[in-house]
Parts: sequence; C-alpha cells; structure tokens
Amino acid sequence: MSEIPDRTPMPSADLAGPGPPTSPADPAGTVAPNVPPSSAASAPVLQVRGLVKRYGRVTALQGADLDVEAGAIHGLVGTNGAGKTTLLRIVGTVLRADAGAVSVMGVDALAKPSAARLLLGFMPDFFGVYEDLTVYEYLDFFGAAYGLEGPARATRIPELLAHTHLEGKAASDVQRLSRGMQQRLCLARALIHRPRLLLLDEPASGLDPRGRAELRDILKALAADGVAILISSHILSELADMCTAVTIIEQGSVVASGPVDTIAPAARVRSLSARLAGDPTPWLEFVATRPGVDGVAVSATGTVEIRFAGDLAAQARFVAELVEAGVPLAALEAPRALEEAYFESTQGLVT
Repeated sequence: MSEIPDRTPMPSADLAGPGPPTSPADPAGTVAPNVPPSSAASAPVLQVRGLVKRYGRVTALQGADLDVEAGAIHGLVGTNGAGKTTLLRIVGTVLRADAGAVSVMGVDALAKPSAARLLLGFMPDFFGVYEDLTVYEYLDFFGAAYGLEGPARATRIPELLAHTHLEGKAASDVQRLSRGMQQRLCLARALIHRPRLLLLDEPASGLDPRGRAELRDILKALAADGVAILISSHILSELADMCTAVTIIEQGSVVASGPVDTIAPAARVRSLSARLAGDPTPWLEFVATRPGVDGVAVSATGTVEIRFAGDLAAQARFVAELVEAGVPLAALEAPRALEEAYFESTQGLVT
C-alpha cells in the first residue's frame, strides 16, 4: 500500500479537547491546525476535486468531486466495485491518488497526511484487532498513538464507551466481542481524537437490525454535534433514513451529488402502490382517468399498482383528488427519494 509522504512538520493540537464544542465548526473544542477560524467556518469540512486512481489498466476513480459539510451525514452510494472504498482510503490518507486534490478543513490531505489525520477518523470495512487486549486497552493504545496524555485518555475512553453503548465491556477481550460490538469499538477508536470528519466504509455490514438502528442513532448524534460524516454503502435502505446528502458513484465517476431532494428527478414515471379498503374494482376506471396516471393494474395481493407521471406536487394533488372523491385509500407507497435518484442516475455498470 502506497502512502503519500508527509514533508511538513506535524502540527500541534489539543487532541483530547478541553470540553464541549465551542461552535458547530469546532466540535472538538479546538482550532484545526493550519486552518484560520474564518475559513474553517465557511468552507466544507471535506472537499474532493478531480480525484483519479488507477490500478494497472483499470481506472478505479475518474475525476471524482464531492463536498461534505459540517454536521452532514453524506452517503457515498454505488455498486460493489464502483470506487467507494478507493475514494475513502485516499481521503483517509492510506492510499495514494494518481491525480486530484483532497482538502480537510483547509489542510491538503495528499501533501500533508499527518496533519489531515488529526482532523479525520477512518473506520474501514474490515479491521483487525490485536491479540490479548481488552476493550479499554485497545482504545488506550490508539489514544496514545494519537498523542493523548494519560489523564486525557482516562477521561475520553469512558466517554466513548458510553457513546457507543460499550460501558460494560471495558474489561472484555476484544476478540470475544460480537460482530456488532466490534463495529462499535472500531467506531470508538475512530473517534478517540475528536475528529472533525468521520469516514465510514460499509459500517453496518454484518450488523443485526438492532445494531443498525443503534449505529444510525450514534451517527445522528455525532452530526448534531457538528461532525461531518461520509458513509459508504451499496444498500440504499441503510442510508435513506439518515443521510442529508448523497454522492452517487458508478464506474469510478460521480454521476450525481448533493442533497437528496435536489438530485432526485423532478418529474418521471413513478410506480405507486395503493391499498384500498374493500374491493378496488369499482374504483379502477376513476383512478385510471386521473391526470398523470399512465396505467393501472391490480396485483395478486389486491394492491393497485399505478404508473404515475409527475413530480411530488402533482402526486400530492392526485392523492387529494382520490380522497375527495371518496376512494377508500388505506395506504399509498411511493419510491424513496434516494432510490429514485440512484436508479435514475445509474445504469448498473461496474468497473
């Protein structure tokens, strides 16, 4: 694995943080090294421009661009092999880029990886643990590696154990933890130095439903404290309930990026699933003749499948018209905005 050499001195920083956040732009309660407070407050926490990575003849990233704001949970979406992990590893300073720029709180992460590491935490998709270490010892080791002094580690580790719901596991052997607990421990390790940017590569992989829900709540709490989060997944349902923005990547190229509601198509044919109370047959003709309806059919389960062409405002008017006419509409399901954006923007291609 190739890492960019750091030819600048390591900047000093109070990694433990003196207390609660001093501002949304400064959740660690410290001033980012080499970043004037004014620029840190106005610019995105992460800026990626023109990122290129090649593995032999295969181009894994082809000029990728994205921004992640403070307090955002930004989803990185794509199929397996789309380039998500490559992008995260470059931003996390563990892989060399062939071209492009990465800025973390104004720090050039490609030229000054050591400085960037003070500002970011990286949770890879697969991670190893050291033998014969307890949970507390594991976090204590990484806290020391980041430069936290003993008293700071003694304060920070219990905070992280509580934050990740591992309070009762401090003396437990790391290797004996369940998959879900190991995931939470890895998250705690990534947060040990109070990073401004958190990189998560498929963090919910292997978690049960409770573990996924707990992870979602933890990430929302971190975002509320001003941490910028970039999280990758190829499972849309994992991201739909928590992401405020998304970047969709296919064959190493960014095909869409921004707030979910702005990159979802404004008008297209949607498949709406309606469930009526009682026999739907008497209402089919009425539904089929409403503005925007392109087709109606009843499924084997009795659900009325409606092909509807129009934006969300037109869909709202359609539903209101059904209700006003007395259609016994019990439920109506429409594709989620993230699903619409993804399938509208991609073609199912892999590198």
